[in-house]
Amino acid sequence: MKVGFVYDPIYLKHDTRQHVENAARLEAIISHLEQTQLIRQLTPIKPRAASVEELSLVHHKQHISYIQEVAQKGGGWLDPDTVMSTDSYQAALYAAGGLIETSKAVMRGEVASAFALVRPPGHHATATRAMGFCLFNNVAIAAKYALTKYNLERIAIIDFDVHHGNGTQGSFYDNPQVLYTSTHEFPFYPGTGNLDEIGKGEAKGTTVNIPLPAGCGDAEYLAVFEAIIVPVVRRFRPQLILVSAGYDTHWADGLAMMQVSVTGFAQMVKIIKELADELCSGRLVFTLEGGYNPTALAASVKATFDVLLGNTNIEDPLGKSPRGLAAPSIAPLIKAIKEIHNLL
Repeated sequence: MKVGFVYDPIYLKHDTRQHVENAARLEAIISHLEQTQLIRQLTPIKPRAASVEELSLVHHKQHISYIQEVAQKGGGWLDPDTVMSTDSYQAALYAAGGLIETSKAVMRGEVASAFALVRPPGHHATATRAMGFCLFNNVAIAAKYALTKYNLERIAIIDFDVHHGNGTQGSFYDNPQVLYTSTHEFPFYPGTGNLDEIGKGEAKGTTVNIPLPAGCGDAEYLAVFEAIIVPVVRRFRPQLILVSAGYDTHWADGLAMMQVSVTGFAQMVKIIKELADELCSGRLVFTLEGGYNPTALAASVKATFDVLLGNTNIEDPLGKSPRGLAAPSIAPLIKAIKEIHNLL
């Protein structure tokens, strides 16, 4: 079983200086994959720049032109969270294009599954706005490309970043061809993703938000996957599964207040992989979103690859959270979401 990956040094040229979303994130991942020699088990996929036409599947052309112009002027802050450099536009083109090429490799059967190790991330970017460290919405662009290119009828996007993917949700809120499901800390940036946001029109019910309270760990996330995500995805019967993989729910990550471990991520990925094997001939594509503790991020990405490769020995160098915080009860939340989405 071949597992692919996309990486290119162009992603390091999105120079954000001391910003928490910086080049050291990818450097830590690649270094760890090389040091553990896991990278030898992976099949490289060559990225390319997305075209303006491909970006326009999601973004207004005025937004695309604006990002290009800011880069040409030397970069700068787009909002209090999001910064660009001279090379950020090109890096963002390669991030979106890299995920398109990753999806193509999976759809063509060249690899069974794959992970796009790209930056800048994407799931906050809307049709008209860069925000939350994101310039273009990589996963939304790849989903719309796959729907068109391969005449697919149904794609599922699973987002386990600690922040709600407001841009991805907005891209498909009225599109019944795409199931978007998100686990995220709530209320938290960007303030969207409440459980009553379920899609509209013919797409009502194809947005499934799971707004979790701070302090949730492996047990809570696995309960959500088993009670909500698995039955929702099974009912939808996707032909391709895309994953916005954010590892900022790890307990060592300073940007949030969750308690997931590397082992917990591996368990979630295993569930997603089993769904892909069951429903869509294993067609499964991951793209990197958040994760800001280099050690936790690198170990979690490696664990993801291990699961995709079928390796059973998952290394968790950080273990469980040492804070010993009592996890919140999410049983009422799960019950409410199951009622909204008719999962009882």
